[in-house]
Amino acid sequence: HGHKILEKARLYFTRKTLPSLEERKKYDDEFATSTSFHGVHNIIHTKSKTRKILWMVVVLGSIVLVAWQVYCRFINYFSWPTTTSVVVQYVEKIEFPAVTFCNLNRFQTQAVTNLSIVFFLWSIVSGVLRMFSVDDKFSQELQDFFQGNQNFSIKEFTRDNGFYLNSSTLLNCEFFGKKCHPKDFAHVFTEYGNCFTFNHINLPIRRRVSLSGRGLSLIFDVKQGQFTDDPSLGFVDAGITFAIHSPKEPPRFDGLGVFTPVGMHAHAAIQQVKTIIQEYPWGECNPNIKLQHHQIYSTYGCLQECKGHLIQKHCGCLPFMLPGNGTECDLEKFYNCVSPTLYKIEFMGLCTVGTHNSTCPVPCEETDYPITISYSTFANEQALKFLSAKLKKRTEYARYYHRVKPWTDFRFSFTPCVQHLLNPSTKDYRPTWVFCFCQIILELFCPEKREVDR
Repeated sequence: HGHKILEKARLYFTRKTLPSLEERKKYDDEFATSTSFHGVHNIIHTKSKTRKILWMVVVLGSIVLVAWQVYCRFINYFSWPTTTSVVVQYVEKIEFPAVTFCNLNRFQTQAVTNLSIVFFLWSIVSGVLRMFSVDDKFSQELQDFFQGNQNFSIKEFTRDNGFYLNSSTLLNCEFFGKKCHPKDFAHVFTEYGNCFTFNHINLPIRRRVSLSGRGLSLIFDVKQGQFTDDPSLGFVDAGITFAIHSPKEPPRFDGLGVFTPVGMHAHAAIQQVKTIIQEYPWGECNPNIKLQHHQIYSTYGCLQECKGHLIQKHCGCLPFMLPGNGTECDLEKFYNCVSPTLYKIEFMGLCTVGTHNSTCPVPCEETDYPITISYSTFANEQALKFLSAKLKKRTEYARYYHRVKPWTDFRFSFTPCVQHLLNPSTKDYRPTWVFCFCQIILELFCPEKREVDR
């Protein structure tokens, strides 16, 4: 009890007394006079009320402006802003890209008894790469086809009866002056059926280029007399389509393939553009996502694996055109399960792309190959003689092709070589198969390489 009394006494004698009203006014006046905030000084000491009000407006406006600027700086900081820098590097050697070629006409006509059904089946199968609208008018025909062809494999059929690559279709191949052959190409399935990749990932030695100029030069015979798609479904083109991509990435033709019509000489100048995107929150890439069946991450490869996983989960099988390990889907599974699952994936957005928290965000590092392409007519009179000797074809045979008049169909595309010739004497159309060349020259302009940081 005595201790509490002593504590109260100590507090009574040591506490500071509050300043009086006059003292507080004095302190406020001293602060207003000595502060570096000059607007306050002018408010206190100005005698005119108008000037006092004016200075009060200025001071309050300044406070609001400063607060707004501080707020904006905080918002800008937490928005994680980035800058884009473009760096042009000149390197001594650069890796030549992979080039995948496909014939626009997928199947051999003599091997197809019902072209519409086979083409429709392939459209269903390739729907895992490019969406295809299933037409109900084929439903009964498909059921009849399934019952009569239970062991039919569209994969094996396309592999055996689709476009092939040998000395009769690949008439000439040169890579920087050195001969190349069909064995240098790897087979791959795409929505165009059998396709072939030059400079594929399984090569023991990567092809590197140390100079500019013509890199890959090819002459194709597209065999129009042997291959076709169903023209009743709107497929009337003839030629080669190709895609340029990294050897570590799968080829993508949907919206990115370049068409080369028959009878034309295509010059494709390509450059390498490497894009580096920052991870979240500065960018939208996610460096922690790894693909199981691709060497490097790409949005397209991620979508393939995402679709394959969901199809395998719902249908118990894996389409042969998608990467992975599992039981291969048969045709009935494709029609009854895989196609509905694909529409469900698209409709419900189960495989999303873009942002860092999506299923397949943008890659942190991406290599693209922009193309500048031009065409010229193939070939001139002297070239016909040269090619006829080089390719062991009769000059009349090549000249017969050379005299074919171009036909323009504005509904689809320009096709300079057609399967019917106009007979000047009778003015009617006479069906005649023609000999068509399609040459592609790819020029890799090195050693320039562009790197883009985002």
